[in-house]
Amino acid sequence: MVTEGLLAWYAENRRDLPWRRNRDPYRVWVSEIMLQQTRVEAVIPYYERFLAALPDVSALAAAPEEQLLKLWEGLGYYSRVRNMKKAANQILSRGGFPRTAAELKQLAGFGDYTAGAVASIAFAQRAPAVDGNVLRVWARMARVGESVKAPSVRRRCARDVLDAMPQDADPGLYNQALMELGATVCTPRSPRCLLCPVRAHCGAFAADEAEDYPVAEAQPARPVEEFTVYLIVEKGRALVRRRPDTGLLAGMWEFPHHVDGVRELPCEPVEVRHVFTHKIWQMRGVRAELTGPCEGVWADKARLAALPMNSAMEKYRQVLLESGELTDGGAD
Repeated sequence: MVTEGLLAWYAENRRDLPWRRNRDPYRVWVSEIMLQQTRVEAVIPYYERFLAALPDVSALAAAPEEQLLKLWEGLGYYSRVRNMKKAANQILSRGGFPRTAAELKQLAGFGDYTAGAVASIAFAQRAPAVDGNVLRVWARMARVGESVKAPSVRRRCARDVLDAMPQDADPGLYNQALMELGATVCTPRSPRCLLCPVRAHCGAFAADEAEDYPVAEAQPARPVEEFTVYLIVEKGRALVRRRPDTGLLAGMWEFPHHVDGVRELPCEPVEVRHVFTHKIWQMRGVRAELTGPCEGVWADKARLAALPMNSAMEKYRQVLLESGELTDGGAD
């Protein structure tokens, strides 16, 4: 893997992103966790709100779970922010951030990539930071004919990235340059090969096969779960419930579904389809009234708006918030 010219290209073409403006390890860490499986444009407002509310490790460690989930609402993969709180307490217990990738991997939620990113960017440690962008660049340059999802292939990529890192280079800048190349030039579709600073060393470019790499894998069909969501309003308050502390969307709030003790009212159903990585929810939202006991709490307009609620339920929340039926009074 030859990346001559990469750092000069990055110096001229890097995007001005808020987490690149200093090397504070807390800010680097927050950005790297948020950026996992989330677009840069979507992350920026979340990142700014999160840091405004929780500006340092101590604030994160002390934050109540409901505040964390509300700050994370819409980003998905909520175990990420729970692990961040655990890691924040570990960092405080040890008196500060570890500096090496090996030490960082002992913290909750720190895998190879996050540990390498924080160690290299915040502490200038020579460590690879291999995300999906880097894997794609490497797979094209080396014409890797295996799935980049295989652990052995990812380890090989990490070794090659570290071997290619110039001895006199800033490790953090080098890793960010590779990631930037994948994000802006060596894109999944229609890569801009003629703008690539390392195309002279790219096997896929030479063979005119850039879009054939990384090797595509057949994706298994996601099972579809169909169910009815009940929108129940009494005395200006909506019935909501909190999901269990473990499992999918742990601790988030939602409207009742898969319950007895309710009767549908005449209305036009609101259809919502929500795609998870492993399943699809096909939901039918209807107005309903209670006919028996149903677990939950009653939330007025302000409380409903403030609750951390998963994205799958967000459209139904907006339906009720905009209905004019909810009061501004207290909630049980």
